[in-house]
Amino acid sequence: MRTPEGRELAERLISECSVLTENFAPGVMERWGLTEERVRQLRPDVIYARMSGYGHSGPHAHFRSYGPVVQAVSGLSHISGLPGREPSGWGLSYMDNQAAYYNSAALLMAIYARGRTGRGTDIDVSAIEAGVELLGPLLLDVAVNERSTRERSFPAGNRLEHPNAAPHGVYPSLGPDRWVAIAVFDESEWQGLVKAIGAPLWTEDPRFQSQADRFENQDDLDRFLAEWTSVRDRHEVMHLLQSAGVRAAAVQDAEDTSEHDPQIAHRGLYFELDHPVIGPARFEGIPFNARSFESDNWRSAPLLGEDNDYVFRQIVGLDEAELARFAAAGAIES
Repeated sequence: MRTPEGRELAERLISECSVLTENFAPGVMERWGLTEERVRQLRPDVIYARMSGYGHSGPHAHFRSYGPVVQAVSGLSHISGLPGREPSGWGLSYMDNQAAYYNSAALLMAIYARGRTGRGTDIDVSAIEAGVELLGPLLLDVAVNERSTRERSFPAGNRLEHPNAAPHGVYPSLGPDRWVAIAVFDESEWQGLVKAIGAPLWTEDPRFQSQADRFENQDDLDRFLAEWTSVRDRHEVMHLLQSAGVRAAAVQDAEDTSEHDPQIAHRGLYFELDHPVIGPARFEGIPFNARSFESDNWRSAPLLGEDNDYVFRQIVGLDEAELARFAAAGAIES
């Protein structure tokens, strides 16, 4: 795209496509001359979908952004963290993914509308607005119940406010960064937990004698339970507590889901392919099954330039001389 030939080739490709979507920094497409008006000239019924941090209109439209910035500006970072502590922020660019999901939904609606009307449209996705959308339940809590999301009394971690579940959280287990989730909702589940862990003395503490007592003293209860879980394998804890009628599950990592989880194995999510660079490897498939068709996992994601011949010969219609001209100008990656 830094060459006139590259921009010419892009325009020829756009003229053959029904959807164009991009998430470059604001102003990049304009510098290449690919405004909505120009794209519409190339393909009158095209759907032109654009994603950016702030959207392509308004006083902040020119600001550059990425996931952590979007999370902070939309308010998501502020509501993340332990009660009475500063906001923790996230270690993942979560909104990069979520904005793309919103864009996908918008594209599907636009394709449906074009099927009914014959007309394309322009789509402008603001990642910050997508972040605000995710705050809906909390905005209702603030507006209706007049509560702040940063109160010291706000539930810590994965605790529930209603019903009175205790213990309820994610507890350390044997090994580095290994965890197990445990939830107890009533007296019968508590008795199952007590029996499963061998009825240690602390379970007789007056602070833990009723579900209301345990809910009121969750900090102390969590400390005792964490001491017990921290010296045991998470899967061992999971199976032991489940057999006693207690809701428990090991927090899984990538190795667990890929190699050990029997449910995922039964569904056949992962499959093997011979990747042209890294060799045989496992890949994840589509997350659903259908009665009348199945996925055809015939190749891995294309390498840079791997499909040039198909795209430029069959879709764009270049002949040998044109291919040579664009390649010589550096417009086509080889």
